[in-house]
Amino acid sequence: MTTTIITITDPELLAKLAAAEGRIVFRGPAGEAIKTADTVTRGGLPPGVRSPISDEEIEEARKQPDGSPLADVWKRIHERHKP
Repeated sequence: MTTTIITITDPELLAKLAAAEGRIVFRGPAGEAIKTADTVTRGGLPPGVRSPISDEEIEEARKQPDGSPLADVWKRIHERHKP
């Protein structure tokens, strides 16, 4: 996936984008739709994406002082998503 970075300096537009929820439709001067974007809560997953680690597993990992080794995490993910 390609990432395009556009810097916005207009304070009014920045405020509108910061307050936006759900889908954003960007329109040109004639009202034509140019692009759409779905807002994502900071730290959240995009719409339609589900974490391979359950909420219960995350809570259990938080209780462990050192967490789980990355190798164990990858092993669990691969086991769940075998072809």
